[in-house]
Amino acid sequence: MAPTTRPPHGSASGPADLGVALSAHRLEEGQRRGRGAGSNRTGRFERQERVVTHDGWEIEEDLPVLRTEVSVERPRKVITYNRSPDLPFDRSINAYRGCEHGCIYCFARPTHAWLGLSAGLDFETRLIARPEAPRLLERELAAKRYEVAPISMGTNTDPYQPIEKRHGITRALLEVLREARHPVGIVTKGTLILRDLDILSDMARDGLVRVGISLTTLDPVLSRRMEPRAPAPAKRLEVIRALSDAGVSVRVMTSPVVPGLTDHELEGLLEAGAQAGAEAASWIMLRLPLEVAPLFRDWLEEHYPDRADRVMARVREMHGGKEYDAQWGKRMRGEGHYAEMIAKRFTRAARALGLDRQLPPLRRDLFRPPVPRGSQMNLFD
Repeated sequence: MAPTTRPPHGSASGPADLGVALSAHRLEEGQRRGRGAGSNRTGRFERQERVVTHDGWEIEEDLPVLRTEVSVERPRKVITYNRSPDLPFDRSINAYRGCEHGCIYCFARPTHAWLGLSAGLDFETRLIARPEAPRLLERELAAKRYEVAPISMGTNTDPYQPIEKRHGITRALLEVLREARHPVGIVTKGTLILRDLDILSDMARDGLVRVGISLTTLDPVLSRRMEPRAPAPAKRLEVIRALSDAGVSVRVMTSPVVPGLTDHELEGLLEAGAQAGAEAASWIMLRLPLEVAPLFRDWLEEHYPDRADRVMARVREMHGGKEYDAQWGKRMRGEGHYAEMIAKRFTRAARALGLDRQLPPLRRDLFRPPVPRGSQMNLFD
């Protein structure tokens, strides 16, 4: 087999049907072992796309297994601001681009297209680390015009994905935030967060941190297929318990709710989270923007062909016949009878388990601007 090129399938102004000819991009199962996506369709902004074709030689050959590659980015700024009315934060930090967890439903996959990469297997295997992020964070927090507000970590890609063990960027960011006594919210599936309990427990005592643990299913088989390199559900419950025991406020996040696959587990997920020590809960419906929809459809056809049509019918039902509606106020929960039913079930179960409360706001009054490394300290501080 050999790669070749052909005319573009879309453009920046309007990609063509992203679900066309996914089979031309599908890799053999042995090549993508332990990965979520089955294909590596070219990013939507590229002028040419690469497809796999037979080279004509009648020679059997073993194709190489995809390995994780990490490159380095040196950004000019590290805090990203947003004005989305349906997000509870206005700023975030991402230590990495791409995510090795490989969750097939990940709404962040399309961001890899801006890098000239695929939202499919590239998103899981061609990762980007930002080692300068802690230094830049120091500088941005020290700026005279900076106004303190909680920073979110893990809103795009997981700050505790496997490569964090080697690179340690998330821990370095937390050290900056602890020193500055700056509030932070963290969302993760990763057990590596327990490595940083020393920092998190310090910040928790001052009301400066809370954590959301994403729990999508209690079925280890489904989890391994859907989130191939994320910790098993039982491990995530252990993380909730350990954080709670250390005094860190934890929210169990039943996200995303996948129609026809995980929706029947909603009450069980909340109960398991509550028993592990979670203090609050939240939920988000499955979101399939841009390239995610064809990747998810392809995954369904491979792993759950008997349910694929029913799952996608439910998705379209919640978005006015489309597979995704990006409108604020609709994109997170969907609309219609099914979406309303899930919302009512969540509300009822969360109330019964005491998870329907708001966590206390993170403190802002303790903030002290850091002195960036290399700067002269104030004599009178």
